[in-house]
Amino acid sequence: MPADYYALLGVTRGATEEEIKKAYRQRARELHPDANGGDPATEERFKEATLAYETLRDAEKRRRYDMFGPEALRGSGAAASGASVNDMFGAGLGDLLGAFFSGGAGPFGTGGAGGFAGAGQGRPRPAQGANMEVSLELGFEEAVFGVTRDVSVRLPVTCSTCSGNGAAPGTSPVPCAACGGLGELRRVRQSILGQMVTASPCNRCKGTGQTVESACPACRGEGRRTEERTWPVEVPAGVDDGSTLRLTGRGASGTRGGPAGDLYVHLRVRPHARFRRDGYDLVESLHIPMTQAALGATLVLETLDGDEELVVPAGTQSGRTFRLRGRGVPHVQARGRGDLMVEVCVDTPEDLSSEQVELLRQLAVLRGEEVAAGDGGIMHKIRSVFH
Repeated sequence: MPADYYALLGVTRGATEEEIKKAYRQRARELHPDANGGDPATEERFKEATLAYETLRDAEKRRRYDMFGPEALRGSGAAASGASVNDMFGAGLGDLLGAFFSGGAGPFGTGGAGGFAGAGQGRPRPAQGANMEVSLELGFEEAVFGVTRDVSVRLPVTCSTCSGNGAAPGTSPVPCAACGGLGELRRVRQSILGQMVTASPCNRCKGTGQTVESACPACRGEGRRTEERTWPVEVPAGVDDGSTLRLTGRGASGTRGGPAGDLYVHLRVRPHARFRRDGYDLVESLHIPMTQAALGATLVLETLDGDEELVVPAGTQSGRTFRLRGRGVPHVQARGRGDLMVEVCVDTPEDLSSEQVELLRQLAVLRGEEVAAGDGGIMHKIRSVFH
């Protein structure tokens, strides 16, 4: 048997009890015979790791081991056992690992060197209620600047008649006869290390440890009633479509007075007629006529914060983008805002009058640009007769 129990578990000599427990749990997963096809070498290593854990988790044994080494422990506890590995670990990997997660102090109980404590200690706590979900539709500007809105949802709430215990007025719940008020049924199996205890929720009391002999007439012993509740929702500025807010403790009430779950509010934001979001920036397509694009103009632009002047320089091309800083979406839970991006789209004129056509043709001639001949319309034909 290797002398260094700390090395067997992969911990330092100053490791805490929790660190030792965590290390042994990992080694048990790796080395247990159920996980390794009964390999003899692995079984022996598992036996060594278990003995190391059993020694180091006990304060007195650990003190003696640190002072005198493993020889100081011969003849006591698990170190004195000469049983086979198959007898020692016949309980199986699932039972061994289940002891870690069932609420007990660890894989070994406090009643002896090898007692497994698979069950939680103390009175069971009422189960927490389920989380609930609801959708909330917002206007575009409500999402940008924030708003407080109410949401209504039907959900189980604590019965006011019995205060959630499910018993009729004047009576009280009694300890469950099946589990003795523990809320769980325990199964004991013997091993060389002592008793291994595994636990499962009691079906009769559904894990609460109590039963109701005379049910509350308002909730029929459930301890909850389904009612509609309305909660105010503070929507922070800058949220986007698809965001979710959590209202802690606003979900369904737990059974028999258990704590309430949470309420998740899924936000749906209606689109805006002119703006669209790009992260925290707003984007707008601004259509201007050819003349303004060619000659320049000062335009009044409507933003979410009010009117702004936008100077369009002469010769502006379609696709040019102007940035108005700080006119975008506020950052959620932070300072600052995005920008407003104005994308210019130059419109080509349609349905021109004959005079407008003639002016454009003269412009084309002056600029040396070729254009389609065209028939010029009826007025052009009339002028051609007199020329």
